[in-house]
Amino acid sequence: MGVAAREDGVVTPASVLDLAPVLPVVVLADASRAVPLARALVAGGLPAIEVTLRTGAALEAIRAIAAEVPEAVVGAGTVLSPGQVRAAVGAGARFLVSPGRTDPLLAAMRASGVPFLPGVSTASEVMALLELGVREMKFFPAGAAGGPAYVRSLAAPLPAARFCPTGGIGADSAREYLALPNVGCVGGTWMLPEDAVEGRDWGRVTRLAREAADLRA
Repeated sequence: MGVAAREDGVVTPASVLDLAPVLPVVVLADASRAVPLARALVAGGLPAIEVTLRTGAALEAIRAIAAEVPEAVVGAGTVLSPGQVRAAVGAGARFLVSPGRTDPLLAAMRASGVPFLPGVSTASEVMALLELGVREMKFFPAGAAGGPAYVRSLAAPLPAARFCPTGGIGADSAREYLALPNVGCVGGTWMLPEDAVEGRDWGRVTRLAREAADLRA
């Protein structure tokens, strides 16, 4: 696992793409589930956890995981504004993920001091980020934007770019993406079935996480 220490002593990942083959994308309406869910994912071999800022409980969930599950690398997803960048990092997020990019958002993410994955879905968007020195990106929405074939087609003309495809990915399609040379990891939710999370069946989550972690074994 590549890591780097900030001046405040907090260890942050040097690259989100190299932490595990799968980045769980977590949507939590109840922050009380955050810590046991994170522990279940870590136990299954998925230490990087993206908590999306789609609910009012997200920042509290990030704060709880950062404080109580130090072996997890918790990040914030669906980051849409500079204000959300500051709030997420303030809550303890150690990386940031966005479905796209704007100039103010990119500037805030670069200034945050943590790794970030801005979203792209076209070759032009990839080229624009490469020109700015950004080489690691979220490819979103992966399934709707062309799937593994499209991501594969970007490798030859744009070899410097590395991706975390997310959106419409399951265990079967994850293998196709992970076999590509320009894919570091994939994002997904299939190891987090709604009934398992709602029912607090953390053993099931751990089993599914372990299967996901073994996809690139």
